[in-house]
Amino acid sequence: MSDETAISIDVDGTPISAVTSRPADAAGTIIVAHGAGAGMEHPFMSGFTRAMHDEGFATLRFNFPYREANRRFPDRPPVAIATWRAVLDAASALAAEAGSPDEPIWASGKSFGGRMASMAVADGMPAAGLVYLGYPLHPPGRPEKARDEHLPGISVPMLFLQGRNDPFAIPNAQLDEVVARIGASATLEWIEDANHSFEVKGAKRPAAEVAAGLAPRVAAFLRAHA
Repeated sequence: MSDETAISIDVDGTPISAVTSRPADAAGTIIVAHGAGAGMEHPFMSGFTRAMHDEGFATLRFNFPYREANRRFPDRPPVAIATWRAVLDAASALAAEAGSPDEPIWASGKSFGGRMASMAVADGMPAAGLVYLGYPLHPPGRPEKARDEHLPGISVPMLFLQGRNDPFAIPNAQLDEVVARIGASATLEWIEDANHSFEVKGAKRPAAEVAAGLAPRVAAFLRAHA
């Protein structure tokens, strides 16, 4: 396991919990936000960040305020965007303290967390790029309710990792079309037979292992777009 440090980050007067790690000679920092139904200590989150540490990246995972307060319903976008800004500022400060003030800081997230990262970047947050670990394009069974209006305006590199059987992205062609509309800055990699949690039917594995399996793809993308 990577050496991890628990920290607190202030979001407009509200403290939230976060966990950081930094390998020697980090190639950059990747911040990872949780999905709507689980916090930063979910095995998917810890498995992914620890695998990214092993790939040579500093990591930071955190709780949104609603999760910190044990509330059920996710924060509204203004609060989530403010949280993202505070967390990115904290990650930048940690990189500077480590002697790497100019290293790239990437914003990523599982489902809700990734979508809120994209909204923060669309609102001006200066991330090096975005990584979506299952983008929630629309509510399951409601493709007409697409959450894509802000995406074409984002110019930083974006990686979409998406399961073919993810109900938030069925029909698959809809996400193909969104990525094509964004243009050259966006890359879409489909994970065959995977669902919204990247689980594959008939091939049960622990969530931490599933998430760690995504890290090589993400690390390759980050290095290619540094």
